[in-house]
Amino acid sequence: MAESLPDARIAWAWRELRRGHGGNELRRQMLRPTDPRLEQAQIDALEILAESGDLSTMSDFAEAMHVDPSTATRAIDRLQKIGLVERIQGDEDRRFVQVKVTPEGERVVRRIRRARADGMRRLLADFSDDERAEFADYMERLVAAIDQLVRELEAERYDG
Repeated sequence: MAESLPDARIAWAWRELRRGHGGNELRRQMLRPTDPRLEQAQIDALEILAESGDLSTMSDFAEAMHVDPSTATRAIDRLQKIGLVERIQGDEDRRFVQVKVTPEGERVVRRIRRARADGMRRLLADFSDDERAEFADYMERLVAAIDQLVRELEAERYDG
């Protein structure tokens, strides 16, 4: 890498995490023992549903995934097709649809979380406890900063 400015180094590392061979291969290797049928977006969707409790409305799910309702519906369709979630229509309003993770879906989520935890332990084995805690703080701050920047960019787009 030619540039050594911290911002440029971080941008390069970010790209490599997202798109580089190491990041892609690590995701593939970490997920292989869990369920090769799932893509990363499906794993995210399944985990969000599992974290939301027993039932979640489609609109709540779309909001949590930060996607439009049609994208959320397609994600649920795929997960339902392979038996990891089920749809439950409201008794009084058939347009009201809730989504529930099936027992098989819950098993898959547990396997994914175990594989990820094991991978993170191995990945961060050379970091001290203090370094891991500091790294976690930085990651949480980065996520919050990304969310804030997105809100600002959206506001600028609508204001300008």
